[in-house]
Amino acid sequence: MKTAQLLQRYRLENSRLRTALAQRSKELSFFINSGKALTSTLEFNKILRVIMERALRLIKCDAWSLLLLDEEVQELRFVAAKGTKGVKKIRLKVGHGIAGWVAKTGQPLIIQDIRKDRRFNRAADRITRFKTRSVLCVPIVNKKRTIGVLEMINKQNRKPFDETDQDLLRKLVDQAAIALERASLYERMSNLAITDDLTKLFNFRYLDQILDREINRCRRYGSVLSLIFFDMDYFKHVNDVHGHLMGSKVLIEVAHILIENLRDVDIIARYGGDEFVVVLPETNVETAVRITHRLHKSLKAHEFLKEERLQIKMSASFGIAGYPEHAMTKRDLVRLADQAMYLAKTSGRDQVCIAEKRQARSRVRAH
Repeated sequence: MKTAQLLQRYRLENSRLRTALAQRSKELSFFINSGKALTSTLEFNKILRVIMERALRLIKCDAWSLLLLDEEVQELRFVAAKGTKGVKKIRLKVGHGIAGWVAKTGQPLIIQDIRKDRRFNRAADRITRFKTRSVLCVPIVNKKRTIGVLEMINKQNRKPFDETDQDLLRKLVDQAAIALERASLYERMSNLAITDDLTKLFNFRYLDQILDREINRCRRYGSVLSLIFFDMDYFKHVNDVHGHLMGSKVLIEVAHILIENLRDVDIIARYGGDEFVVVLPETNVETAVRITHRLHKSLKAHEFLKEERLQIKMSASFGIAGYPEHAMTKRDLVRLADQAMYLAKTSGRDQVCIAEKRQARSRVRAH
């Protein structure tokens, strides 16, 4: 009898060990494949898609979101989400809500009944019209620095999240943290080559490449583009009276005004000093004139250096040229827009001038 019992126990234990070994082998294979997928690219959006796919394969749930930390303002922003519409518009302060608490403490959190936890921000459910029941939230940490959080919401079949889920998800985010940091570093290095250090707009070198690309596209498809060249009026006076630091802050504010007033497809570059260039793809000169007058009005209405209690009013002089109306080459397009801007300057500043059509060569006219 004893022998039979021992044999049965041996068989059960052997079966348990085989099951555990198979599960361990399955998990190991999963994380090896996850690591390969996460390190196969430096493109941020591709990495986010890999994280989403692997997380949902690991733990079946109704919704999922990844938030990254903006260290300057200490806010979490949604960079990827599944199952919750409208969530990307939400910003969470560090320390607020479930994700904010996890980001602040660096500790994972399982909440089985969200109604009983005061940390839950119910505004998120109101905005997304999603009903959160339970949450598993883990920090994304790289080199002892929290860079974001990963949330899994409402495990499927109303099952509770458990410690095993938490451990598995932490292993995945450990891999994700390295991949996200590599992609972020690559993005920063790439931006250094094409971005102006001060304004964070594109720089002259990248503008040169962009114009080649856009003009080639116009030739290929028979489309149009317009170029705005403008210069801030009496900018030297700001530097002379208030110092170069204040002058730099003015240029940063100009960049913000441009971003707020232009489309995502428009290309904005700092040409040098206080000169800026805007490339308007698929935009004829007539439309470019309306856009330029809107920019002119916005710049003139703005109170610069308000935070420094100086409240300076400024204006700008604008030149416009279009392809193919005024020029057929990159060089001529920039030259004619620059000449139009110079005419605006010499004609009293604070105005918009348009290049003449190609038949009139380099003449420009005030507008």
